[in-house]
Amino acid sequence: MIHIAETVAVGSVEGFVDAEERDRLAAMMNDFLTDEARLRFGAKRATSIHEIPGHSNEQAMAVYEPAGRIEVPRIPDRAEALLQHAFDRARPALSRVMPSITACRPWTYVEYGPGQHITGHLDGIAPDPLAWPRQIAGISVVIHEAETGGAFYVESTSSDRLWNTRLDHDAQGHGFTDGMWLAHDGADHSADWYTAMPRTRWSVSPAPGTALLYGSQLTHGTEPVTLGRVAKFISWLIAEKD
Repeated sequence: MIHIAETVAVGSVEGFVDAEERDRLAAMMNDFLTDEARLRFGAKRATSIHEIPGHSNEQAMAVYEPAGRIEVPRIPDRAEALLQHAFDRARPALSRVMPSITACRPWTYVEYGPGQHITGHLDGIAPDPLAWPRQIAGISVVIHEAETGGAFYVESTSSDRLWNTRLDHDAQGHGFTDGMWLAHDGADHSADWYTAMPRTRWSVSPAPGTALLYGSQLTHGTEPVTLGRVAKFISWLIAEKD
């Protein structure tokens, strides 16, 4: 059963990838990201992993990444295998914080340079939170830190405005614990109600190789990079139907 606490939790797995694995991942992406590839996945990119219903790709990108970023939605197979192995290795630690997680979706590589960042948003449990699989949390692993800026943050709120539905009837039949709350759709900077909602920001700068976990119903984003570049891998941790 999925508990609401999992979807608003934060956690970390220190040493999710060790220094040698981090160097291997960096080398794989350096080989993959030729000058042409950096343009294709950066300034010339016309699609994004983020979507906003009723908005074009260009509009969604302007909301989520107003200064752009490099985004590689399908990483080299060797990098994917290494990170999936790291996920399998971390399962005991993950299960203590988010016990309903059963799998990790394919990984995405992102890079932020000066002025670039991702705006605060919720990922949501799923386009249809009553369909399977369920998105429990995001996961982020930094392999290269910026010299300054680029900190990751989550934002908490006590506002009732965030929440849309409480499953008081047949929650367990849908795989949730009784009283499960589901957040409103469109919790991002395209919505006036969301930008006006009071929130408290918690920032963190993890050691390279640490995995950060952030619930799918928890606001998260990054501060703009001011000097250098941030390179990280991100994915989503899911619960599959029994």
